[in-house]
Amino acid sequence: MTNKNRRLHPVLTMMLVLSLLAVAACGNANKPASATNEPASATDGSAATEKPAAEPLKKVKIQLKWVPQAQFAGIFVAKEKGFYEEEGLDVEIIPGGPDVVIEQQVVNGAADIGVTSFDSLLVNRDNGLPLVSIAQVLQKSSYRFVASKESGIDEPAKMRGKKVGMWTGSQQFQVLAFMEKNGLDPKKDVELVKQGFTMDQFFNKQLDVAVSTVYNEYHVVLESGVKEEDLYVYDFEDAGVGMLEDTLIVKDEWLKNNRELAVKAIKATMKGWNYAIANQAESVDIVMSAVTEGSTTKEHQTTMLMEMAKLVKPDGFSEAQVGSFVDEAVQRTVDIALKYALIKKAPDMAAAVDKTILEDAAK
Repeated sequence: MTNKNRRLHPVLTMMLVLSLLAVAACGNANKPASATNEPASATDGSAATEKPAAEPLKKVKIQLKWVPQAQFAGIFVAKEKGFYEEEGLDVEIIPGGPDVVIEQQVVNGAADIGVTSFDSLLVNRDNGLPLVSIAQVLQKSSYRFVASKESGIDEPAKMRGKKVGMWTGSQQFQVLAFMEKNGLDPKKDVELVKQGFTMDQFFNKQLDVAVSTVYNEYHVVLESGVKEEDLYVYDFEDAGVGMLEDTLIVKDEWLKNNRELAVKAIKATMKGWNYAIANQAESVDIVMSAVTEGSTTKEHQTTMLMEMAKLVKPDGFSEAQVGSFVDEAVQRTVDIALKYALIKKAPDMAAAVDKTILEDAAK
């Protein structure tokens, strides 16, 4: 008969205790580290290192040649969608206007990149300004002259003695070429009138002939209720004096010192333009957030972007070609500028245009 109260032998007791301790130790070793409350040791070299602080964004100022509108949709979209920031840039967009001379803004350092007309670049370089184009936004002329049918100006010769609108501040050169092409001395045969950035002077009969762009002022006239059949319209391309317009310029010295910034800015801007063309409704909303309240309508900006898309990415152009220089169009602009004495000598195109910026941006 066994005795239920018999005590275990001391040796057996000690062996049992050791076995229990060993089991407990194995159990703790199998627990995940996250189950313990012990902080990780920073002395064993295994602690995660902190990420280095992000480099500050590089500031770049872009000067528009006009007030905020869909003409510059690619720039506004690139900023709003974060394309500039992705390239490490903090871009400030500076509005323009009828009295802003873009070339002076860039040369004086008030802006790093300027939007101006290619013909204006040629004229200002001819006058000694150290400027270079690094991307060509518009691929053909957008200019149109408009006159009401009641004016009787059914041919350019009948503009003689009439009040003809002309923008100033680097946007007048195609108008002068049109006059010369049609045998009109712009200093004697017509009364050139400084035209504002609305069409009020045309509506108020202060102008017999108004200059317009197909993406903006021309549609302002149509949106006012005037019908196309009630207008005489002179397309500068058809007239043989269409020159390249919106181009992105920088100062020679700035480009030498900031070439990488230029490449990044062009890469983001052209990405912005391709996005704007492919997503026009969204892009118009982005533009509308930048315009002066009450200065335009969403409908007008929608039409503007639709027309701009045809000029920035014409039929046959790929996304990669947006912003590129088409040699034939560039040479035509040079030839017209020379023929009608807008410039005195043939330009050094290797110095006036840097195609490598866009090429590097595409890499």
